[in-house]
Amino acid sequence: MGTSATRDTAENRRRTNGAPDVDAVVVGAGFAGLYMLHRLRGMGLSVQVFERGSGVGGTWYWNRYPGARCDSDSVEYSYQFSDELQQEWRWTERYPGQPEILRYLEHVADRFDLRRDIHFETTVAEAVFDEAAGCWRIATEDGANLSATYCIMATGCLSAVNRPAFDGLDRFEGAWYHTGAWPHETVSFAGQRVGVVGTGSSAIQSIPLIAAEAQHLTVFQRQPNYTIPARNGPLDEAEYAAVRANYGELRRRAKRTATGSWWHPNPTAAAEMSAEEREGEMEARWQRGGLSFYGVFDDLLANGEANGIATEFIRGKIRTQVRDPEVADLLSPHSYMGCKRICLDTDYYETFNRPNVSLVDISDAPIEEITRTGLRAGGKEYELDTIVFAIGFDAMTGPLLRVDIRGAGGRSLREKWADGPRTYLGVAIEGFPNLFTVTGPTSPSVLTSMVPTIEQHVEWISDCIAHARACDRPRIEATRAAEDAWMEHHEEVAAETLFPSCNSWYVGANVPGKPRTVTPYTGGFATYIEKCDAVVANGYEGFSLTTG
Repeated sequence: MGTSATRDTAENRRRTNGAPDVDAVVVGAGFAGLYMLHRLRGMGLSVQVFERGSGVGGTWYWNRYPGARCDSDSVEYSYQFSDELQQEWRWTERYPGQPEILRYLEHVADRFDLRRDIHFETTVAEAVFDEAAGCWRIATEDGANLSATYCIMATGCLSAVNRPAFDGLDRFEGAWYHTGAWPHETVSFAGQRVGVVGTGSSAIQSIPLIAAEAQHLTVFQRQPNYTIPARNGPLDEAEYAAVRANYGELRRRAKRTATGSWWHPNPTAAAEMSAEEREGEMEARWQRGGLSFYGVFDDLLANGEANGIATEFIRGKIRTQVRDPEVADLLSPHSYMGCKRICLDTDYYETFNRPNVSLVDISDAPIEEITRTGLRAGGKEYELDTIVFAIGFDAMTGPLLRVDIRGAGGRSLREKWADGPRTYLGVAIEGFPNLFTVTGPTSPSVLTSMVPTIEQHVEWISDCIAHARACDRPRIEATRAAEDAWMEHHEEVAAETLFPSCNSWYVGANVPGKPRTVTPYTGGFATYIEKCDAVVANGYEGFSLTTG
């Protein structure tokens, strides 16, 4: 437990014009929160972090479901701010599993002595900007209060669980779990009839492992997903040594790509290649495995015909792996590939060849209710001992809107974002002075390799704070004009892609009532960095800096 926050005493309630308790409050202790704390502390600022979990890790603290694993290469999914850290940590697999990532973050917390400034098991309920005092007042669910000049939301993009809202769930006599809030103790499925609701990333990772243990597994699918073989395995020692010897150049190269990753995109459009060349490129990337399939054609995410070539290739692969043609057809998506996040798998399609696995299509026959002994879908009863809800998250905006954030004039963020999120660069919000969001809505975030994107944001935000303090103008706020211009650019770029065509969590389609809008910035990481650097070069253009 970190240093105690100021409790709600009469003395504290009278403190409306005194100095803030700390320079900065950071909400969240995952990849973003840990680095934000380290960076601000290195600038000489006093910082306190609030984390609802009992340990560090963020996403990797909560997501402990069977098969939970990163879909970025381990050597990329790691910090680069410390070369000593890069050299001393030894990853074991191409794609790190949840336990290994959590061990890594615990190592980082210990190595840089970060825990002493973190309040664990503490959920922030509200953050209110006090204009008279020029600071943020943070209140937690357990009654703690703290004031800070700056408030940085490092709450992650996928941390607000999309909780099941099916009728009758409270009557179910078996056990049920959500993949995004998995128990810390081992869950056994031996001898059980298990139902998995959903076929997104967490389902695709967990289904093969659950199927290998359960008496029978029934998968309830609303929409099939595109998934590419992960080809995971132990890291090759010679390749790993070459990476560690050349980390600097590899990291610099990643910043010049659209995804922030090391893999090379194909610079050629599909129409400029022969049929044989297209087939060879797709097969090579399929055999290599991983998200590099995104880069199979230069126009994959902008041209429907190019996308159709890739999607038919994948559907052909599904037909060769799934023996039952009807099941293969149900598992074959017919939407554009990539406008929903591509998943990575190990033996996912082969799992549906097992005699103890059934696939139920609920696209036209949805789940009607949870019963005492299972669930009913399409008028049919399915008896289950355990239900696993793999239904994802209220992505990107959800983690921020679950905190009551109120800016200048008492305006709430929920009110401002009633029709969809509006930000400047995804890091700042007009009307909310000294509030910053790490990988916030309208930043590249989930369309990139997350850790490099997080680091870029943390460094940009901390440099912005340093600039404001050096100018003795500690209040910094995005202007309305800058926010409007960024949103116009964001929407124009998104309209040139296939992203708006899919019912995905990228556009909020998985949460009933959520405004439909492309939430991540689709212009690419390299372009985004250029725009952020231009803002700095022009004296933090688009920001109003005042003494407050």
